[in-house]
Formats: sequence, C-alpha cells, structure tokens
Amino acid sequence: MPPHTEATASRIDPPAAPLARVDDATGLKNMQQLIQLRWIAVVGQIVTIGVVHFGFGIRLPLDHMLAVLAGLVAFNGASLLRLRIHPEVSNSELFFALLVDVAMLTAQLYLSGGATNPFTFLYLLQVTLGAVLLQAWSTWTIVAITAACFAGLALLGRPLALPLDHDRGLYSPYIWGMLICFALNAALLVIFITRISRNLRERDDHLADLRQRAAEEEHIVRMGLLASGAAHELGTPLATLAVILGDWRHMPAFRNDPELLQEIDEMQTQLLRCKAIVSNTLLSAGEARGESSGKTSICAFLNDLVEEWRATRPVYAFDYTNRFGEDLPMVSDTALKQMVCNVLDNALEASPRWLGLDVTRDASTFTLTITDEGPGFAPAILAHFGKPFQSSKGRSGGGLGLYLVLNVARTLGGSVTARNRPEGGAVVTITLPLAAVTLSENEAYGR
Repeated sequence: MPPHTEATASRIDPPAAPLARVDDATGLKNMQQLIQLRWIAVVGQIVTIGVVHFGFGIRLPLDHMLAVLAGLVAFNGASLLRLRIHPEVSNSELFFALLVDVAMLTAQLYLSGGATNPFTFLYLLQVTLGAVLLQAWSTWTIVAITAACFAGLALLGRPLALPLDHDRGLYSPYIWGMLICFALNAALLVIFITRISRNLRERDDHLADLRQRAAEEEHIVRMGLLASGAAHELGTPLATLAVILGDWRHMPAFRNDPELLQEIDEMQTQLLRCKAIVSNTLLSAGEARGESSGKTSICAFLNDLVEEWRATRPVYAFDYTNRFGEDLPMVSDTALKQMVCNVLDNALEASPRWLGLDVTRDASTFTLTITDEGPGFAPAILAHFGKPFQSSKGRSGGGLGLYLVLNVARTLGGSVTARNRPEGGAVVTITLPLAAVTLSENEAYGR
C-alpha cells in the first residue's frame, strides 16, 4: 500500500514529554546507582574494620568508626526516602551526595591511619564518579576537595601502628590493603561506570528521538497551515459550483434530459465530497466550519466511517469484520477518522479488487488491521516505514500519507506497523490504547 498523498493533513499536538524530564529520569537512575554503591561501601567498611581490628590485631577506634558508619547508613536511608517523595534529581543534589561520601571516607581514613591508610586511593573512585555524573565545575570542585582532604590527612592524621615491612610483598598487611583497595576500585568502577554510561546513552538516545519527533511534528504543522490555507481558498469556488449545479437542475435543457440529470447528480455528489474534505481539513487545523465533535461509541464510529468510505469510493469487494466486543463511549475524532480512511485509500489504490478491515480488542488496546491483495511494500519502504517522502509512486512530494498516519497514532500513544503477506499483498496494523480514545463513565453520562 504505497502512501496516499491526497489525504488531508491531520493536526498533531506537540511532544508531551519535555526534554527536562529526560534529564530528571537520568538523574534519578544515577542517584540510585550512588545509593547502591553506598550500601556496598557500608558492608565493605564493616568487613574491613573487622578484619583489621580482629584479624590483624591492629587497634582501631571502633566506637568512632561505627558512629561514622551509622551516619552513612542514616544518610542513605534519607536519600531513599527523598527519592520516593521527590524523584527529580539535579546536578547539585548529585554533587552534594558525592561530597557526603567524600566526607565520610575522610572521617574513616582519619580514624584509621590518615594518609598512610592504603584505602586513600578510594578518593579516585569519587573523582571518577564525579567526572561521569557531574557538570564540569562540580567535577573540578570534587577534585580540589579530595586533594585538600588527602593533604589534611597527611598533616593531621595519626599513622597506624604498622611495621615497615613492604619488602615482604604479599606477606605485608600494607601491601594486602593496597591490593584489596585496587581490586575494589577496579571492580566498582567497571560495574557502576558501565551502568551509569548505559543511563547516559539511554538519555542521549531519548533526547535524539524527541528532537526527531519535534522536527517531524514541526513539519506537520507547516503542512497543516498550508492545507488550511488551501481549504479556505477552495471554499468560495466550491460554493459557486454548488450554486451553478443547482441552477442547472432547474433549466429545461437539463431537466428534460435524464442522462444530463444523472451526470449533474454525480457532479453534486463529488462536490459534496470535496466540501467534506475541506471541512475536515479545517477541523484538523482547529477551524471548525460550524461542525463540532459529538459523543458516539467506538463501534458506531467505525461502522459510520466504513459506510461513508464505501459510499464515496469505487469499492469492488470490501470485507469489514468488527470483533470489538462490548461497545465503549468515545468522542468522534476527525484526525482518527482521517487516519483510518487514509490507510484504506492506500489499500484501495494498491488493490482495487479486494481489501479487508478487521477490528479486534484486548484489555487495554484495540487494533485495526487493513489487508490488501496488491503488490505489497517495497523493501526500502518497509525499512523506512512512516518516514516522509518514501513512496513507490514516483511522484514529487509523495509518501506523506503514512507519515501522517504514523504521527497521529503516535500522538494518541499507539503504533502503526506494516508487513507483506507471503501469499501477496500487504497488511497495515494500527494499534491504539483505549484510554486515549474512550470516555470515562462520568464523561459519557455528562457528569
């Protein structure tokens, strides 16, 4: 079913999700990663303190170190509670969270050997996380603060009572501490930087998709303005033609010739169709010509749509099956009507002898499946389905029909897919959420 370029343009609303929400979602995921890392730090510190104090017999100020750990646990619990109440996370909040982590690490290092503690290299983990998560000024501030903390530990910290036995290699407690610190740093960096990088890539992909949608919908707005202007210009000559045809019906030369009267009837029918197209175009642009949307039901809407479409198209064989089930109230939607008619027009143009429309429903969506016996979609069109100016007709400006259909469905939260049938022909499937088109019980009964 090649795209039908003669269909009227449908009004597309601007994207619902602003770009700021993407950053908020990414900030939330990154804060959750920091919270997970902090729980790992709590467990790691408990294990390390126990091994050093009881395993190596190195006396540590357990009361003070456990108090710092309690503060870290309390801060992490408060962070979790805060995310549940207010899930948006800014750069300043991530910066503050990393500062708290640096402060807690500095306090533990001060109580356990100062700059001589091999776990001072954990500062590099905080700096690396800052470089990935934060804006440039925040990252450099973290660098300056960690450097100052290290210098302060060297000046004020009291070294642990460890023997100077670095020459013993892996038999040296200090070398063991450095090895554990290195392994811990490397493992945490690989795990969490990978996760954070994935979050950032997802954000970038989402931003690129939103920008693409905004560009496409801006293009649709321009087409809508053009169509609206053309519809206004067509209104006057169509009205003039209607008057002339009405006068011809009463002229003796036409009234006494049944063949001419039949042709006038056909011309008036087609003129009424042209006026309906103009009205629908203006409705789509938000300029109703005295008509307004009314309450109906999904089955009634589809049945009326099919009946009108059959009456105004040269349909030879059309199989319409409505398996929607229990009917639901809705507001008659011009854009939705145009979308379905556009796909049906494409199918009729590709398959004049036969086409079918099948309506089904599940718990939250309903699906319209349009099938034809035409030549099917070219592989290039299927590969770029819904992109503008992808047409097999070779006409300048072709390929806008399915582009508009896809954007109307996407605005409603639905989707449009296409495939070729093995036995020949094509299938276009429109899936729409019921919540986007139906009325609530109060709306349906005017409450």
